[in-house]
Amino acid sequence: MNIRVKTLTKYDEKTADRIRELLIQLSRSHKDRGEIPKQWFDDLIASPSHDLLIAVDDDGEIYGIATLSIIMGPIVRKVAYLEDFVVDESARGHGLGGILWTAMLSWAKGKSCTELCFTSGHGREPAQKFYLNKGAEIYDTNYFRKTI
Repeated sequence: MNIRVKTLTKYDEKTADRIRELLIQLSRSHKDRGEIPKQWFDDLIASPSHDLLIAVDDDGEIYGIATLSIIMGPIVRKVAYLEDFVVDESARGHGLGGILWTAMLSWAKGKSCTELCFTSGHGREPAQKFYLNKGAEIYDTNYFRKTI
């Protein structure tokens, strides 16, 4: 399988549906949270600080995604933040995660980021092993979320 990684640059329903399918696989409960609003795609595509990388084969079939954002602060300076990273269950174990990982690092370097930051929750041991094998370090912190 020949895979290349590209940045999502335009919205279409087929792509949106496929991304939704992949996000369902990423969800711990495999719960479908519903359609991703077109406005989300439009905002992402228009933003210079956010991108959705997609791993596609020669036929345009999407096998993986990574959502990246730039975060800036006086302490962290400028870092890339990985929000969503998933490879289709049917394609895992064939190096696609590594291809996407390399593309994420390239994206971050191209945006002058000094680090790639992300979280990986309990029960995600295969993902955590992948990250450690790629040279990532576990940073001891608590992650909080407040709905507003």
